[in-house]
Amino acid sequence: MATEAAPEWLDKGDNAWQLAAATLVGLQSVPGLVILYGSIVKKKWAVNSAFMALYAFAATFVCWCLWAFRMSFGDRLLPFVGRPDLAALDQAFLTQQGFAGAYPAATLLFFQFVFAAITLILVAGSLLGRVNFRAWMLFVPLWLTFSYTIGAFSLWSPNGFLFKAGVMDFAGGYVIHLSSGIAGFTAAYWVGPRTAKDREAFPPNNILLTLAGAGLLWMGWTGFNGGAPYAANIDASVAIVNTHFCTATSLLVWLCLDCVVFGRPSVIGAVQGMITGLVCITPAAGLVQGWAAMLMGVVSGSVPWCTMMVLHKRSRLLKRVDDTLAVIHTHGVAGSLGGVLTGLLAEPRLCRLFFGDDPRYVGLVYAVKDGRAAAGLRQVGAQLAGIAFVVALNVAVTSAVCLFIGMFVPLRLSEEQLAAGDDAIHGEDAYAVWGDGETYEQSVHGNHGYPMTSNPMASKADEMI
Repeated sequence: MATEAAPEWLDKGDNAWQLAAATLVGLQSVPGLVILYGSIVKKKWAVNSAFMALYAFAATFVCWCLWAFRMSFGDRLLPFVGRPDLAALDQAFLTQQGFAGAYPAATLLFFQFVFAAITLILVAGSLLGRVNFRAWMLFVPLWLTFSYTIGAFSLWSPNGFLFKAGVMDFAGGYVIHLSSGIAGFTAAYWVGPRTAKDREAFPPNNILLTLAGAGLLWMGWTGFNGGAPYAANIDASVAIVNTHFCTATSLLVWLCLDCVVFGRPSVIGAVQGMITGLVCITPAAGLVQGWAAMLMGVVSGSVPWCTMMVLHKRSRLLKRVDDTLAVIHTHGVAGSLGGVLTGLLAEPRLCRLFFGDDPRYVGLVYAVKDGRAAAGLRQVGAQLAGIAFVVALNVAVTSAVCLFIGMFVPLRLSEEQLAAGDDAIHGEDAYAVWGDGETYEQSVHGNHGYPMTSNPMASKADEMI
């Protein structure tokens, strides 16, 4: 029976799955990418890199609730962005049925937040090892407001102009991965490179933890793509199976290429292949058949490998820009491939499960088979137009944001801070020897309950407390 807490329009099963899917996506960021970033960098950057991810997660949530959610999915202000307001602070809004799905707006707000947060954290991957943390603190709300909301509204909101044009982005190949790849690469250009020493040698400080973070990322993708249909339905199940099929294939292809070309399998290479597979299938997860998902895995395990291992070494632009974790390849290239392959391989029946009975949504392969090649060509054209829009938007907005922040705060750390790393920036060390008092000399929170250091500022702080 319907109650005030469970009205007739509420589907408890869909609501439960959507909240679970959102939690899985949140775990990809915290602790997933926190662990991955903190372990895949040099030891002296472990704390700073992990903390950039944690800060972005928290800051994004506050901004998302205050204005960004409504700019992404609210009432239309312009063809590419919604009208900001404080509706998310009103329980009357949160408890009413959301714009999609048979559950309240509060569920949609949380589900879409975790996608926004991971996008910012992926951008951070391009900037590890030299960006000024204070500049990063400003970058997160500004880029969220002026870039992410526009991409999300344009491609995902029922009122967005690219959504109305028929661009297919099942779970974020454009909104999240292509955006973060282009934005990260652009921001890396403006921030500048790491030190020459760090660029020459930047070994992971803990490969086992890197694998742990990567594992959380992979398993969390079950919610990432499985939650995209906004329901616990058949399409969600198909999306989950396709996600893991493509990812496993991509990892194996990348691994084989490493063995053939370099003579030995690489753990970090396997992680890269895993990520490109996850990214490539994202815009197509619930729209393609299993054989197509496997084919996409072959492409995502080989093309980004070639751009990273071959093209990157020959391109003056790619060599000039210091993209720390190669996000332009793992997310920018893989996201673009996924978008184009969606336009080629999307199966009409699966498209109906997700988009409804709209004949526009069909991959070129099936359109040619059905004798309506024009519809397939139109879909491929729409996918390419979506890529062009996302690239142009993120180059322009990211550049503007970086130049604006640079007027007030240096984008890049000083040479002294770059040489010292975590200890100079945070006064904290990833692997602290607490008992000997060898670390935390500069920390405002690290000395309580442990032997006093000789640092006068630390002693002064303790006296004041």
